Amino acid sequence: MKNIKEDNNLNMLNHSCAHLLAQAVKHLYPEAKFWVGPVVEDGFYYDIDLGNITLTEEDLPKIEKEMKKGVKSAKNIIRHEITKEEALKEFKDDPYKMDLIERMEENSVISTYTQGDFTDLCRGPHVENTKLLKYFKLTKVSGAYWKGDSNNKMLQRIYGVCFNDEESLNKFLKEMEEAKERDHRKIGKDLGIFMVSELVGKGLPLYLPNGYTLWRTLQNYITDKEVEHNYLHVHTPDLGSVELYKTSGHWEHYKDDMFPSMKLDNEEYVLRPMNCPHHMVIYGSTLHSYKDLPMRIAEIANDFRYEAAGAVKGIERARSFTQNDSHIFCTKEQIASEFKDVLNLIIEVYADFGIDIKEHEFRLSLRDPEDKKDKYFKDDDMWNTAEDALRNVLNEIGVDYFEAKGEAAFYGPKLDILIKPAVGNPVAIPTIQLDFLLPRRFDLTYIDNNGEKQTPIVIHRAIMGSLDRFIAFLLEETKGVLPTWLAPEQIRILPVSNIKHLEYAKEVEKILRSNKLRVKVDDREEKVGYKLREAMTNKIPYTLVIGDNEIENKTLTYRLYGTTEQITVSQDNFIKLIKEDIENKTVRYK
Repeated sequence: MKNIKEDNNLNMLNHSCAHLLAQAVKHLYPEAKFWVGPVVEDGFYYDIDLGNITLTEEDLPKIEKEMKKGVKSAKNIIRHEITKEEALKEFKDDPYKMDLIERMEENSVISTYTQGDFTDLCRGPHVENTKLLKYFKLTKVSGAYWKGDSNNKMLQRIYGVCFNDEESLNKFLKEMEEAKERDHRKIGKDLGIFMVSELVGKGLPLYLPNGYTLWRTLQNYITDKEVEHNYLHVHTPDLGSVELYKTSGHWEHYKDDMFPSMKLDNEEYVLRPMNCPHHMVIYGSTLHSYKDLPMRIAEIANDFRYEAAGAVKGIERARSFTQNDSHIFCTKEQIASEFKDVLNLIIEVYADFGIDIKEHEFRLSLRDPEDKKDKYFKDDDMWNTAEDALRNVLNEIGVDYFEAKGEAAFYGPKLDILIKPAVGNPVAIPTIQLDFLLPRRFDLTYIDNNGEKQTPIVIHRAIMGSLDRFIAFLLEETKGVLPTWLAPEQIRILPVSNIKHLEYAKEVEKILRSNKLRVKVDDREEKVGYKLREAMTNKIPYTLVIGDNEIENKTLTYRLYGTTEQITVSQDNFIKLIKEDIENKTVRYK
């Protein structure tokens, strides 16, 4: 879906349409007061104070009709530059605009834009005439606190989008509808994956039984994969001392994204936002020889970051989340082999989810050697060795990548794999980051083959990122149609009649459970057709219908999600086929 904010032409078009919206609202609700109306990724919005009037989706067509009058009037949009004093006088009746103006410098040159009978405070730029705003649509209305502060008044936020032609508008609206259907928050609610509660707190999702089953399956899967690749798993506290983060450097640069510190007795703690400092301490707790390296420390770890309330989004972006995290301690000579091993692990893991990672975008962030500032860790030999190693591995594995010079972190180069989801812009989930600095901050060493102390290189790597965000990604990619191995409920058994068929259904359930399958009997007093439709709505991979024939022949009749065919097999054959499905990690949502 196109990012409107990043397209200069669409940005200007949507900015102008926000003013068209405000003008229409002012015509319909003369007492309306206006805060701000910026362009966002999927269009624009305007925050408006309508007093005691509360808008609903049903009011949007009326506002659209008034906006169309503004388009038909073909008014020129005229820019004016005024002084702060003149601005204060012109907008004296709108406290929200007054707040904006009063915070400007005394000698500011302030611009306004006028179209017909409406003038708005704005930096611009705008299109020349309202007739160019023909292809628009208001998409939703919601509440928004003034300045994003819950202590302030709740304003009404109207969203919309504008394009140059009808075809582009319709295409975008179709994509928005598809995105809405794929929204993990909707799917998560429908399938009982997670919930949120204002009482618990914003950005603190609660995993329900179905969600925790999915979460645990992913945790076990990635842990087993890492064990195969010789990772050593640890478990560390969700807290850390402020001194720990001062040592790592995160306190200086990351403090604003942490939750406030807690002072107890003479100690000061914070909820940890990342796990690398804990892993550095574990490595540093014992002496190491070059023969011990590489040392791969991994953890499924809880982390906490203070995301702004407006940025919180289900489990995709939360204040509490769980990372599939690892830190590899290696020598300079081992960079290439470790980088290759991590990359192969990423390819292997994503293939199990039906994703050919090589088809996606690889961004190699490097330093810019022409940059003379103190932007990068000073060790030319280390940088050259590392960057050459990363390039060579990418070329050897045969993936297309682009080099982003000047985008490396201060402490080392990085590889991001940008996965293109079913809707929306590419997202970086797997990442590999080299770090020359952190082991020095913690004074980490190993003894080389000459008996001398050396500093190891650290490779930070994330395969799934956070389990939470990965689950959100999976739900949106599959529309909730999870493969059998991941499905919280793999089989639902429907007895046609509880009186005649429930006993055999319970017997089958017991047999399937003994085979480590996730199964449930629906013994409600409802018609089997109703229960079958509900099983399909719940996206259960296999539904078994138990009737007279199944009892008489000791067979099972199953229906696979997304099909109408009912197939009858023996118990043993059913168990065999579903186990093969699980073992093969069959993907059906493509």
